[in-house]
Amino acid sequence: MNLEQRIVITGMGAVSPVGLNCQETFESLTAGRSGIARITSFDPSGITCQIAGEVKGFDPTEHMDRKMARRIGRYAQFSIAATREALAQSGLDLEKEDPSRIACIVSSAIADFPMVENEMNKIYGQGKRSISPFTVPRVSTSMAAGNIALEFGLTGVSYSLSSACATGSHSIANALMLLKLGMADVVLAGGAESAICDTFVSSYIAMRALSSRNDEPERASRPFDTDRDGFVIAEGCGVLVLETLERALKRGAPILAELVGTGLTCDAFHITSAHPDGQGAAQAMTTALQSAGLNMEDVDYINAHGTSTQVNDTIETKAIKTVFGDRARQVPVSSTKSMTGHAIGAAGALEAVICIKVLEANVIPPTINLDNPDPACDLDYVPHVAREKEINVAMSNSFAFGGQNSVLIFKKFAS
Repeated sequence: MNLEQRIVITGMGAVSPVGLNCQETFESLTAGRSGIARITSFDPSGITCQIAGEVKGFDPTEHMDRKMARRIGRYAQFSIAATREALAQSGLDLEKEDPSRIACIVSSAIADFPMVENEMNKIYGQGKRSISPFTVPRVSTSMAAGNIALEFGLTGVSYSLSSACATGSHSIANALMLLKLGMADVVLAGGAESAICDTFVSSYIAMRALSSRNDEPERASRPFDTDRDGFVIAEGCGVLVLETLERALKRGAPILAELVGTGLTCDAFHITSAHPDGQGAAQAMTTALQSAGLNMEDVDYINAHGTSTQVNDTIETKAIKTVFGDRARQVPVSSTKSMTGHAIGAAGALEAVICIKVLEANVIPPTINLDNPDPACDLDYVPHVAREKEINVAMSNSFAFGGQNSVLIFKKFAS
């Protein structure tokens, strides 16, 4: 165990509503391109929210054989595609690695909910009892990690965790811990989600959480705007390859960024709402800065949780002000969910990928649709258009139902 070990990212992969890999995703985001449209995975005509951030043009057989593609859920298909991209970028030669020292924490908050709906409809809607034998392995949230391990022959630590919208971020934080504890040499970490189906969308409608701006889907997700009316459900995946700096340098790996800090807290306030003063979110940001050995002046960019709900956006703004004080209005903050929608368990992992791309490109993606800023949300949200700026430290916020908060801090690598 060496808690002073520096942890770096050497590869990453993404599947999102705006791109089928990291570069496509980032180019779309910096162009201000929305991936939100009318739902195609089922007929939404009978419900009030008919839009989502679906992944377009994804062919699982480009990433795995047809037999495997048929047996696993869409969220797990995404996870294998993103992992393959991340491993390729990292330059890891798995034939030369000890598979027992490669860990996998790729998680899902919901897993294959469409499979649950389909099989329940067989029983209650069609009166059939022919349930698929793949139901259990497809609906288990652990099977993103399990299928990655199976596909790539990894025999190290493998598990999934579930913390609602903080799942992907929590998984990356866990990777940091495993590496510092010496329990793995390499960790594949992230989140995957694909739960867009009638039952799941209708459940969020019942909570009054979703936007119903069906006539303008690309303008529906509008974080920090006074006319926001809820978030937009999305799907996708983000996966990082993490390892110690010492190991990465030894094998000549590309070093994309350094993960320097994490902050994990819980509001313990309400089953869905965050604490109205943003106490847990603020503490998570403060803890992340402390663990990174950084001051608030060091942060150059914040990728906000920014879901486009009335309560969440206001509370996150309060929390940022609490932590950053007078400097809060000087730090660029943007919500890429304005373009991707909210990918639930994959959101934090996708946004970690985005933060690393920001460090690499020195370009901040905008918050689109911010036409009428909410007076209670008065920070620099980089409205409408991407901004070029030297970025050395990026903070990624993930604040979930149940008050489960996770903050990650990435830093441009410097030896």
